[in-house]
Amino acid sequence: MHLHILGICGTFMGSLALLARDLGHKVTGSDANVYPPMSTQLENAGIELMQGYDRSHLQPHPDLVIVGNAMKRGIDAIEYMLNQGLPYISGPQFLADHVLQGKHVLGVAGTHGKTTTTTMLAWVLDQAGLNPGFLIGGVPLGFSESARLGGGKYFCVEADEYDSAFFDKRSKFVHYHPKTAILNNLEFDHADIFDDLAAIQKQFHHLVRTIPSEGRIIAPITETNIDEVLQQGCWTPVVRTSLEPNDQAALSAELISADGSHFKVLEHGQVVGEVKWNMTGQHSVANALATIAAAQHVGVSLKQACEALSNFGGVKRRMELLGTVRGIEVYDDFAHHPTAIETTLDGARKRLGERKLWAIIEPRSNTMRMGSHKDGLAHSARLADEVIWYQPEGLDWDLQPVISASA
Repeated sequence: MHLHILGICGTFMGSLALLARDLGHKVTGSDANVYPPMSTQLENAGIELMQGYDRSHLQPHPDLVIVGNAMKRGIDAIEYMLNQGLPYISGPQFLADHVLQGKHVLGVAGTHGKTTTTTMLAWVLDQAGLNPGFLIGGVPLGFSESARLGGGKYFCVEADEYDSAFFDKRSKFVHYHPKTAILNNLEFDHADIFDDLAAIQKQFHHLVRTIPSEGRIIAPITETNIDEVLQQGCWTPVVRTSLEPNDQAALSAELISADGSHFKVLEHGQVVGEVKWNMTGQHSVANALATIAAAQHVGVSLKQACEALSNFGGVKRRMELLGTVRGIEVYDDFAHHPTAIETTLDGARKRLGERKLWAIIEPRSNTMRMGSHKDGLAHSARLADEVIWYQPEGLDWDLQPVISASA
């Protein structure tokens, strides 16, 4: 079957293209922004990429058009697809129908840390010999590609709350029906499609409604916004995690290094393992605890999971060390929310100690461009010694007050 993917260079759609190729389909795709690392990954996989969204890309007609959520009415290829009556489907629905059927799905949801935690989980299951399939919204450093079908019954998926397509405004994760679900954290984000936090919580509860009673939900003990979701109704056992020893948590951490690069893992107060890795920040420790709990649900021992995480390589653009120049380490990170910026810089500060920390920040996500998080930006960067702010094109507000506040 010939599949054409509109918006193929998005992190989700690009990964989906790799899975479709591995299913034996001919895959082509088009995007307005064809750039690395996703374009490189797709070209290396032998997938033909086309620039823009011209109707000629759908001639001759493909058997099915997979529509990315960035597509809107009025785009030439979309209007041609509809007028010609071509079969079409959203990316999440294709994943559910053609990949996830019959699988034990492990989904990772939350405002922050989805990509990294999904990669951690796939890594741990892989190191345990379970050969999981996975779809990751980024480029993992420990695997050759961002998605694979796998050879077992387990599939790890980044479960995003963003909407599915212009014709399906449900969150992507509603399609996935996970049996094991990590709910990492929950804050207001995606102001371009959600009016407020309650609207996002509603979608998260739609996800909770799909998780079977024999499944498992993993959630931090301190996340009030997630608690409010679960209080709306929960039919699945919940495993709680904590960043410090806590009687109410099944799994907790005890930091050996303040930057989170070395910590003990405790189960009901008893030490069961240690993780010593290249990751930093309390958010990374929280991601690790959720990963360990999810892996335990599918039979991976706590000790095995800790050992696997100690060899975890990370993800591109998640505190990725690009190089060292004259003793200066240069990292690239995707953080695009004040909380994520703050926790990332906190981990860096604790690792660096008294060394000088520069932060170069470009507020370029849709929510940032709308100004929804501008009031928290200056505070989020306070741990840096110097901050350089880059104002991208299309920013709907003046960055100067943030610059002044962080000076």
